Amino acid sequence: MTTTNPNPNSITIRLPSQYPNGDSTTQPTTFTPPPLPFLYRTWTVTHSTLRMWRSARNVRITYGELPPKEVKAGDTKQQQQGQQEQQAQARMSDLVESEFLSGKGGVRRIEGIDTATSPSDTSSWDWRGKPLWLRLLAGTSHWEVLGWGERVVVSAQDGGGEEEGQQQVERWMVTWFAPTLFTAEGIDIYSDRREGGSEGLVEDVLAELKRVTKGRGKLGELVEGEMRKVEVVLPWKEA
Repeated sequence: MTTTNPNPNSITIRLPSQYPNGDSTTQPTTFTPPPLPFLYRTWTVTHSTLRMWRSARNVRITYGELPPKEVKAGDTKQQQQGQQEQQAQARMSDLVESEFLSGKGGVRRIEGIDTATSPSDTSSWDWRGKPLWLRLLAGTSHWEVLGWGERVVVSAQDGGGEEEGQQQVERWMVTWFAPTLFTAEGIDIYSDRREGGSEGLVEDVLAELKRVTKGRGKLGELVEGEMRKVEVVLPWKEA
């Protein structure tokens, strides 16, 4: 499956929407939201600033297709914008799975539903827990895609059946999570490879992320001081 990223081999990362753009030399002139088919897959969390993943391994997030949420033409906000036709906000299933760092026990699961913040933007999402108890406990949260793309990499021999020297497409993504009552602000780096991101690609993503967030207060401090590699041990446990 191919992407519609104008330059998929490049590393383009933007700031979260709540942060002012500031120096234009550090920001991309344009940002293309990821197409939904690009998101629909299982992603390995390879690096994160979130402390909760330091006691976990094999953290993976699976986004799946759901029917869109119809936005009625009579909505006040749309009337103010002069929009008369119905629009649909994209939705995705959101399954987070992880294992204890010790390897003991089973697979922990958190199920939720993501709804696009606006009908025209697939880089900005609002999450809510799927079970009623989780919805009542955690409420909702907001997250955004700061960067995404793919790159052809040459695989090394591993336990996943890949032959050494074989070319494969590796997809990557950087996500930002707004703070909530229960969780801190955070940034994750994803790879669609089970074993995690390839060394060269991860280095390039981290370098660009540091460049873009440098001097951005709390955001820059998170990337410089709190970004950690998340443990990956193959094979994954299955729920």
